[in-house]
Amino acid sequence: MALRLASFNVEWFNGLFDDAGQLLADTQPSARYGISRAQQIAALGLIFRAMDADAVMVIEAPDTNSRRSTITALEHFAAHFGLRARRALHGFSSDTEQEIALLYDPDVITAKHDPISKPVPRFDSSYRAVLDPTRPKTSIQFSKPPLEVALTAHGRKLRLIGVHAKSKAPHGATTPEAVMRLSIENRRKQIAQCLWLRARVEAHLAQGDSLIVLGDLNDGPGLDEYEKLFGKSGVEIVLGCDAAPALRLRDPHAELALQSKVGITPTTARFYLKPANRYFEALLDFIMVSPDLAATQPIWRIWHPFNDPAILAQPDLQQALLQASDHFPVTIDLP
Repeated sequence: MALRLASFNVEWFNGLFDDAGQLLADTQPSARYGISRAQQIAALGLIFRAMDADAVMVIEAPDTNSRRSTITALEHFAAHFGLRARRALHGFSSDTEQEIALLYDPDVITAKHDPISKPVPRFDSSYRAVLDPTRPKTSIQFSKPPLEVALTAHGRKLRLIGVHAKSKAPHGATTPEAVMRLSIENRRKQIAQCLWLRARVEAHLAQGDSLIVLGDLNDGPGLDEYEKLFGKSGVEIVLGCDAAPALRLRDPHAELALQSKVGITPTTARFYLKPANRYFEALLDFIMVSPDLAATQPIWRIWHPFNDPAILAQPDLQQALLQASDHFPVTIDLP
């Protein structure tokens, strides 16, 4: 029996709920340009139903604070649409109103938040990384600490790490100099987070764990000119491209992007850039698996509204994907 896992970055999911975790299905605007909250909610419901995943790693999940609960909001969402994946799991809270959570089918899966603290620190603490041999170590924290999950399904034990790495966008910069300075600093933080994540990955692989890293790395090979300053992208670091085969993660979409000589690459996100008056796409979302899982020949899929023939044949689903988020879901079917 196949196990379907998904990763889905839902743009400002938090804005679709009130403090009691109830859906705000009204005509007020959502964070999506020209899309009401009711339209975004309906689109998300259609997508989650179409995916019919056993578990979804939700990136930018609803907020947890003194008034709001990620778990309550997600479970209300699942109940509203009658989803199989109806139980929510949340780990360390974020201070950004964007959480990482797992929505899963309790009839198929048992799951618990299971943070690890060795040989590198827990993701809710800090980590010191060497980014430049000529400079002191960089100490960093995750604003959105990765969610570490111990999961069992169909008798198989898996380790999941849900991640939303630092954005490299120079938000707030108003001059070319400030854009350059902030872009480099943000990339430095993003690379440091990926090094921290990679250290955890290597520890799991060294002890033979079946591991899946899934989420939004806010990076991909060749996405910006500042990548050259650090030698490689965060995606290459997490994959372990320079490691021995037994210590490498696999993701065919990332591998295609890394190997492409003519700019052919899958994409998982679509953004409108106002100055250019057009949309641009990028590969930001990944499901990376350990060698033992890759050997089972799983099936990866990007639910892209224009590049997936099956979705092109379903206009309602295509429209929902355009309305729901600036990212598209990625799924993996494990035999």
